[in-house]
Amino acid sequence: MTSDTPGAEQETPSETPPPPTDPSPPRFILYLNGAEYAQNLRQLTLWTHHVLLPVYGQEVTSAAPWCSRWWEHPEAVAKLHALWLAWAELTGPGSTACGPANWHRDYLGSVMTSLRDPMGPFAGCKPGNHRSKEKPPVDSLDPFGP
Repeated sequence: MTSDTPGAEQETPSETPPPPTDPSPPRFILYLNGAEYAQNLRQLTLWTHHVLLPVYGQEVTSAAPWCSRWWEHPEAVAKLHALWLAWAELTGPGSTACGPANWHRDYLGSVMTSLRDPMGPFAGCKPGNHRSKEKPPVDSLDPFGP
C-alpha cells in the first residue's frame, strides 16, 4: 500500500488469520458431571440404541446377559463410552478406509464380551429386570490420607 507522499510506502500489518485449531478431543465420561455428563450420556444412549444394539446386540441369554437399564451400571457406561469414542474416531470424517475394520478388530469384540460375560456388569439382570450391584467393600475410602 502506498501513501499520498510520492516514494513513501507504508506497510500494512499481516492480516493472515491464525491457523485453525483442532477442537479439543472429547473427554471420557467418567470425568464429566452435571449437564455435560447428561449430554454425553444422551448421545451415548442414542448411539447405543440406534447403532450398536440393532447391529451388534445379539440375543440375551443367561450366558450373554444384557440389562435394559444399562445406563445404571457405571462399568457399562464407561466401556460403552470408550467404544463410542473409538467408533467416532475410526469411522467419522477424516478416518481411513481401514478405520471400521480396525474398530471391529480392536474394540467391538472385547468390549461386548466383557459386558455380556455372565460375571460381568449385567450379572443377575434379565430382560425387563434390572438388578443393582453392590460395590465391593473397602475399609477406608482414603487409607493413605492425612
